[in-house]
Amino acid sequence: MWALFVGVAMLMTGNGLQGALLGVRAEREGFGLTVTGIIMTCYFIGFLFGAQGAVKAVARVGHIRVFAGLASLASTAVLVHALVVTPISWGVMRLVSGACMAGLYVVIESWLNDMSTNATRGRILSIYMVASMGGYMIGSLLIDAADVDGFALFIVSSIMVSMSLVPVALSTTHVPPVRPPERSTVRQLAKIVPTGLMVSFLIGIVAGTLLGLGAVFAANQGLSTSRIGAFLAAPIVGAVVWQFPVGWVSDHAPRRTVMVSLAVLGALMSGLLLTTDPANNETLAYMFVLGGCVFPLYSLAIAYTNDWLPPESITPASAVLIRVNGGGAILGPVLTALLMAQLDPMSFYWVMLGALSAIAAYVLYRIMVVGSIPVERQRQYAPFPARGSTVAAGLLPRRRRKSSPPPLPASTTDPTGQAG
Repeated sequence: MWALFVGVAMLMTGNGLQGALLGVRAEREGFGLTVTGIIMTCYFIGFLFGAQGAVKAVARVGHIRVFAGLASLASTAVLVHALVVTPISWGVMRLVSGACMAGLYVVIESWLNDMSTNATRGRILSIYMVASMGGYMIGSLLIDAADVDGFALFIVSSIMVSMSLVPVALSTTHVPPVRPPERSTVRQLAKIVPTGLMVSFLIGIVAGTLLGLGAVFAANQGLSTSRIGAFLAAPIVGAVVWQFPVGWVSDHAPRRTVMVSLAVLGALMSGLLLTTDPANNETLAYMFVLGGCVFPLYSLAIAYTNDWLPPESITPASAVLIRVNGGGAILGPVLTALLMAQLDPMSFYWVMLGALSAIAAYVLYRIMVVGSIPVERQRQYAPFPARGSTVAAGLLPRRRRKSSPPPLPASTTDPTGQAG
């Protein structure tokens, strides 16, 4: 199992370095904010649609072959960025990279699913999140390891992606079957827990903006490469550090109250960042807190949705939330880049402030019209990686905090019959 986590960390290190490098390099090449936003969005488009193809490929040729093929293709795509520096080629390669990463996640997550039990699901998902986010953070910091105008960083990113194949290929873990989650629809889930859908979509906009355009914004503001690396790493560190205390609080308090608190705090951090020089150390502190609010909100949306569902509906419903979140991640960078180009580069913060404020307002509205689910009926919180495929939904815990929870009160539906 640990070989898989090592592979994830190496894969995400290469991916994190690539994302940071492309954002900075695009700014230096003069692609423009709008074009760069579209390029970075191509990754999320590829990611959203790549997982389905990977599941079919694994069923035909097996895990190891698919992982080897996709890792090789992703590694090649990194190098093509260095060889052909045009917006069109970069957009196509980002699309390829996103599809490959989604497929690689499918392979790893299906392995982890097969090795997990009811008792270990939450722990495995937590380690997976730390390995994924930790690798991404290290990759962001590596941007200062060499000249961003040369080939070296592209080569390092390619090496890390290629090397992720080694621990996976040499793992002694038996090859599991791929079990794609049962299908559910947005409409079906909206009738039951609209809060989970809305929060997942809006937090996708924030996360897509933060991960997709963070390097672009930092380079636009004239920060040094070392400072850009710290700017990108700070919210990831915050995400990893805050996931576990936020999870503990949400297991012992109404989840919607925790959601509102995080959304308001995140909006406050975005507002403070609007008034702070990006070169100041206060910016890193605010970004740390912002990341600690944004990424746990995604996990909370999934956990809150699952609180209302029977065990057999958790995996298909969570898969819907992952796709909805991916849709938000596609919209976020494009919308933000357009606003940055047409209005002000500080729109980078304004979009996040607006989305987080919308989350707080919507959840407060739902609190007023729908009663809270008893804390005893809540399922165990599990931190979810910022970019996991729908297969990772199988790792979510099924157990409620108490084996014999009280029944739902009569006030847990609104006038339209919706619950959460």
